[in-house]
Amino acid sequence: MKRSGSADLPLHYGHVPPWLAKRMAALGLAITEAIILEYGKAEVIRRLSSPFWFQSLGAVMGMDWHSSGITTSVIGALKKSINPLSKELGIYICGGKGKYSRETPHELLRIADKTGLNGTELVRASKLSAKVDNTAIQDGFQLYLHSFILSSDGDWAVVQQGMSDSSSTARRYHWHSENLKSFIEEPHTGICGINQGKILNLTSNDADKTRQSMMGITTESPTRMLGEIQKLVLPNHHDVRSKDIDLKRLGSILWLAQEKKPSDFEELLLLEGMGPRTLQSMALVSEVIYGTPSRFNDPARYSFANGGKDGHPFPVPVNVFDETIKVLRNAVEKAKIGNSDKQQAIKSLHLIAQNAEKDFVPNMDFEKVIAKERADSWKYGGRTVFGKEKPPVDAQLKLF
Repeated sequence: MKRSGSADLPLHYGHVPPWLAKRMAALGLAITEAIILEYGKAEVIRRLSSPFWFQSLGAVMGMDWHSSGITTSVIGALKKSINPLSKELGIYICGGKGKYSRETPHELLRIADKTGLNGTELVRASKLSAKVDNTAIQDGFQLYLHSFILSSDGDWAVVQQGMSDSSSTARRYHWHSENLKSFIEEPHTGICGINQGKILNLTSNDADKTRQSMMGITTESPTRMLGEIQKLVLPNHHDVRSKDIDLKRLGSILWLAQEKKPSDFEELLLLEGMGPRTLQSMALVSEVIYGTPSRFNDPARYSFANGGKDGHPFPVPVNVFDETIKVLRNAVEKAKIGNSDKQQAIKSLHLIAQNAEKDFVPNMDFEKVIAKERADSWKYGGRTVFGKEKPPVDAQLKLF
């Protein structure tokens, strides 16, 4: 059996400004292409079915690290950037929020016509996953987002989210086609949402007899098919606190970026020219691409790549964001034509940071780290939904 679990997803009703949406789409595409080049299409689908990785991806893309808004924004950004290149990449993203979710069956049938996949079965999978999470599991959350992601090889994942007005929380559900034998017996790879006590869950193993009497199905228990359900617990506070982060992991990356230089590492010579702040962002992006599942149990850490649109833990460093996209896109494009040196250099970046953790003892003042990022934000084109960051008064005087 997989681990079952839940997580708090505070409801956020804010918007993603155009300047961030454009960059989210560009970085999301570059990360997706890098994963395909290194691991293949099936790995993209598998990762999107992971609540931990999905939340980490949203954080590294500049979204609020813990909010329900990550779901809508990440799906929207990926759909916008990936679908125009679906034929080349072999990845298709259907559905979305509200009216777009209802278009999913039509989108799947069109894709099936192009790829030769079984459209009827894909539509059935889409509808059943929604029915299970909205009806078979009555947990007080009404679905408002349904997204179906599939590859040209037939692998698919479902990411859908429900909302509870009474608790002002959201619950996100993840599905994965791999090893799926039944839609009615514990089919999820992850359920993210606040624990609200007893619920009606007709997909539970314990509900087998109830399902038999209700549906007249066989008395033989359905095949147990789960591997590991992931548990993601997110707090209600908006700010990023030290308890939300693995300080040993974050500290080693900050040490690498601030105390050392790329020239100190033979493996990173190809990345010369990047400043310390971009190196910090690239190290976290590298981990999102190449890290193992165990690396994503503290999604808040990835917000130290490109901040958050509401200013938590600090404003989005637009210049750093753009440089990160540029470096990654350049590496991906060169890898496509057989020159993978830059891609390997980016891969080695996360390994160097990971190796540094072995002997690294966190000694940083976490609040001072955030304060410095905020104080220097204007230098990196810092920006939030409230506007652009301005230099402090003393810095303005020095400029004149």
